Amino acid sequence: MFVQTEVTPNPNSLKFLPGKKVSNSGPYEITNKDETQNILVRNLLSINGVEGIFLGDDFISINKKEITEWDEIKHIVISFINDFYSEGKEFVIDESINEKNSNLSELEERIVKILDQKIRPAVARDGGDIKFKEFKDGVVKVQLQGSCSGCPSSTMTLKQGVQNLLCHYLPEVKEVIAI
Repeated sequence: MFVQTEVTPNPNSLKFLPGKKVSNSGPYEITNKDETQNILVRNLLSINGVEGIFLGDDFISINKKEITEWDEIKHIVISFINDFYSEGKEFVIDESINEKNSNLSELEERIVKILDQKIRPAVARDGGDIKFKEFKDGVVKVQLQGSCSGCPSSTMTLKQGVQNLLCHYLPEVKEVIAI
């Protein structure tokens, strides 16, 4: 198996592409190895310098500490991914872990639809995700995950991309902030 890597706009995040399905249950981020029993996720979070893992449909984004160099950990990450899939496993995560937004207003449902259809595919290409958290008094609150979390260009992406798009389609939206 050949695991490819892609750089992301975040210098402290790298996207690993195993060429196989990664998450069978939607995007998933984890930063604490004690919160999962998944052996690959636990192993990756055990690597010195790794701060978080984001599992997308067909990629794994690794966030590292700024003081850690990719040359120190990249080969270890690839080795763990290769070992995991060489044991015959088809995907990393296949359980219901998604938070469902229930009891959303019609406007909130429209916000989520725009995020899902127009924004999430773009941030997934960069190794991340965006999740709707709330809408109140014209302000949309979102959570950035994966490579987007802590990215130096995320503020510009939020304001020039997400906020402009939501304001264009929904005049009720005045601002978008990350929490």
